[in-house]
Amino acid sequence: MEVSPEMLDTLAGWFAQSLSPDAAARRAAEQSLASAAGSPGFALALLGLASSPRHDLQARLAASVHFKNLLRRRWPKPSPDGDDADHLPPSDCAIIKANLLQLLLTAPPLIQAQLSEALAAAAASDFPARWESLLPSIVSSLGTALSAGDIPATNSLLSAAASLFSRFRNAFDNNAIRLDLKYCLENFAAPLLEVFLSTSRRLQAAAVTVTPPESRPVFECLRLCCEIFYSLNSIDLPEFFEDHMREWMTEFRAFLTTSYPPAIEADGAPDALRAAVCDNLQLYMEKYEEEFRGYLKEFVEAVWGLLMAPSVSPSRGQLAVTAIRFLTTVAESVHHALFGSPEAMKQICDSVVVPNLRLRDDDEELFEGNWVEYVRRDAEGSDADTLRRAACRLLRGLAANYREQVAALVSAQVQQMLAAYAADRTNNWKEKDAAIYLVISLMQRPGATGGGTPVVDMESFFTSVIIPELQAPDWESEPMLKATVLRFLKEFKDQIPKATALALLPSVIRFLVHESNVVHSYAATFIENLLIIKDVVPVPGVNVVTRAPRYVAADINPYAQQIVQNLSKALSFPESYENPYLMKCLMRVLGIANIAGQIVHEITARLVGILMEVCNNPKNPDFNHYLFEALAAVIGRAGEQDPALLPMFEASLFPVLQRILVEDISEFWPYAFQIFAQLVNMSQPPLSQNYMQLFGVLLSNATWDRPPCVPALVRLLRAFLRKIPNELNQEGRLPNILVIFRNLVLRSSTEDSAFYMLNTLVENVSFDIMNPYINEIWSALFTRLQTRQAVKFVNSLVVFMSLVVVKYGAGILISSVDAIQPNIFMTILQRFWIPNLKLIKGALEVKLTSVASTKLICESAVLLDAAAAQTWGKLLDSIVALLSRSDQNEAQQEQNDGADADSQNTSGYSVSFVRLQYAGKSEDDLLKEVNDPKQFLVTSLATLSAQSPGRFGPTIEQNVDPANKGTLIQLCAAYNANIV
Repeated sequence: MEVSPEMLDTLAGWFAQSLSPDAAARRAAEQSLASAAGSPGFALALLGLASSPRHDLQARLAASVHFKNLLRRRWPKPSPDGDDADHLPPSDCAIIKANLLQLLLTAPPLIQAQLSEALAAAAASDFPARWESLLPSIVSSLGTALSAGDIPATNSLLSAAASLFSRFRNAFDNNAIRLDLKYCLENFAAPLLEVFLSTSRRLQAAAVTVTPPESRPVFECLRLCCEIFYSLNSIDLPEFFEDHMREWMTEFRAFLTTSYPPAIEADGAPDALRAAVCDNLQLYMEKYEEEFRGYLKEFVEAVWGLLMAPSVSPSRGQLAVTAIRFLTTVAESVHHALFGSPEAMKQICDSVVVPNLRLRDDDEELFEGNWVEYVRRDAEGSDADTLRRAACRLLRGLAANYREQVAALVSAQVQQMLAAYAADRTNNWKEKDAAIYLVISLMQRPGATGGGTPVVDMESFFTSVIIPELQAPDWESEPMLKATVLRFLKEFKDQIPKATALALLPSVIRFLVHESNVVHSYAATFIENLLIIKDVVPVPGVNVVTRAPRYVAADINPYAQQIVQNLSKALSFPESYENPYLMKCLMRVLGIANIAGQIVHEITARLVGILMEVCNNPKNPDFNHYLFEALAAVIGRAGEQDPALLPMFEASLFPVLQRILVEDISEFWPYAFQIFAQLVNMSQPPLSQNYMQLFGVLLSNATWDRPPCVPALVRLLRAFLRKIPNELNQEGRLPNILVIFRNLVLRSSTEDSAFYMLNTLVENVSFDIMNPYINEIWSALFTRLQTRQAVKFVNSLVVFMSLVVVKYGAGILISSVDAIQPNIFMTILQRFWIPNLKLIKGALEVKLTSVASTKLICESAVLLDAAAAQTWGKLLDSIVALLSRSDQNEAQQEQNDGADADSQNTSGYSVSFVRLQYAGKSEDDLLKEVNDPKQFLVTSLATLSAQSPGRFGPTIEQNVDPANKGTLIQLCAAYNANIV
């Protein structure tokens, strides 16, 4: 694999610049890398730099990360979607497969980890069918390394194999994956056992004499073997592993029960191995309990002994988590009697739960030094389980079978902890913290089943333990305890009566300016969570319920200004200037409360100032999303109440939004276009010159070259079309729009946006303006239909054609379509419209398509022709099916209404479209005069049949499904209409 030295030097320079603190240099380097990414050989150059010993390690590491991500995005998939295929050239893929394993073996550890993941990304598509040499190469090299006693090389190969087999851990069980697993087992199960047993013997022989640096690779080798064991056993229990279970389990037990010299134990490698063993024990306990039961008692004793033994190992915390997790699995199984005695339960409480529940020194260090990670672990339930959570989960597992005994033990423990705190509040605050955490973990949640148990009287606990901490004069003391109290509020927010919550709000608001990042984050999270609570409310007169917000503007208005001011202040605190919890709370308050006057000017200026800062380095996607939502919320809420604020919003926002476009801050383009759309929607024609210049930019084809921005651009275009539809005839604007439409409709990823554009044109532009271009539109759609007959596309086409019927009339639809090809309308009606009509979703779409279809059967001469009787009947059948199905889905739709402003995936740093809920404009109902589409159908049919008595009854009898015919009869009776 040859890459020119000049190319490697250039790449290394770009990666060095991409890490520069200078934003301009960083963006230039990123642009250079992006431009080069599409050229053949780029992936090879990245791999060459990653494996080049003459270049800086940082540049090599950056290249390996870039290479890994490139393979994840662009490695050819077995069944690619032809629309947007952007795959690596086959020649590059062949060279990568020929060289990757060997380069991985010689790379430094940090780069080796990235190349292992890159190998797994390529193997996910090609292994084993299109990469038959990979596993034999690994096995052969492994044999050579094992014979030579080369542990580092062995570990490199095992690391590659671990990445390769990790796919089996979360794979969907099917025949294809089982065939791949069978191939891997046939080739690798025996060599794995050989490596495992040989390395274990080596460890036993030298455990007393070796030093930590010498033993560390040996423990790492055994740990990797355990990782691979887990992957290969994840789908089913392989015959090879069942036949050799005694050999594996004997070694597993030895690792758990053997004590190594203190220096080796302190290194942490033994505990890392034991943690991997405990993961395997849990897997077997969960999936292969029958085969594993003979070993269960001895492993429970071994794991229990580990938890009881003192240790100075830095990995003991993670080991304890996995060990407790295994015991929890046993406690929740049919073997729970192993822990059923009062003595065992008390020992669990005293020796496992309570010691692991109390705050440790490293918890305090994390609280002070890395508040983001503390919150992620403590409140968000991160993948990295904590000892506290694991210990409480063990108690919950026991409570599933021994509820009363556990409740009594925990209740007594909580009282002891609270008594210790009362005796010495200054020194024993951790006791109260532990008590509250225990109650949080074990209290039954509303709607939860199992697990929770009433360990204390909730009302009494809340009144005597929680409220005093919230209202204490020394609210800035003991920040970790205050954080736990605020977390308690968040966890049980639904159970706090509304009047009580509002009365406590002033106390919580002051915590927003607490100097601890965790405390003011938890305070913000509680307020934000409080404001999204919805209560089930019955709808009078009908047997349905809806969900209504518990807290509305009137509830929050008295506190809104103070909340906004405190949040604004907290956003200037060290390490909280991009705090997503604060910004999310601000977004929620601005989206609900009615704010006016000077505070609107102040918060708008503050938000714009923050946006100017983050434009320099957009590194926190969640914070940035909530920031734009907060801007959209203040514009929408305050602007709706006082339209005179619009000039202030424009003056404040135009400079920063223009900066985003001019400086090509690509991460923010979708947001900027949505904010522009919101401002245009609020404006009154004629639009200012600034907006018209933006309109010109919008109609440039180059603006639409970034697919992630397309939905936001469509929002902006639709806003313009609503405001200035009659100006499309000027300066060739409509032809420009149609060029953009044709490009969008050709890709499945942007076809929705193409239809949104067309729908908005028809909604706002008269047929006189559209007429010269209608043939062009139908030609583009029908050409695409020839190759794209997916339900999504056909449904969008039916909706668009229905819109033409409603706005321009059935006659114009049919004549304009048939102008493309004689009688093609009936073909499309029969092949696509009628079968897909019953699949339409969305209240407005169902109403639109049903009314348009009703107009067709009642007003169209083509369908009223006697020769079209069968088509007429089939279309009526689909209309009735659509309307009856929409009734069934109404309750489900109610549950899905009102998406939250944070229900978007904002993870990652690539450009992507994330919808701003607060910037959205509700869709217009073009059929406001039709209150009930079912009534419109039967009354229209009754009027039609009255004109030709006896004609339509036989057609309905012959072509409408019996169930739909019964529905139609019921509708006629309900609306007092007769088909004669």
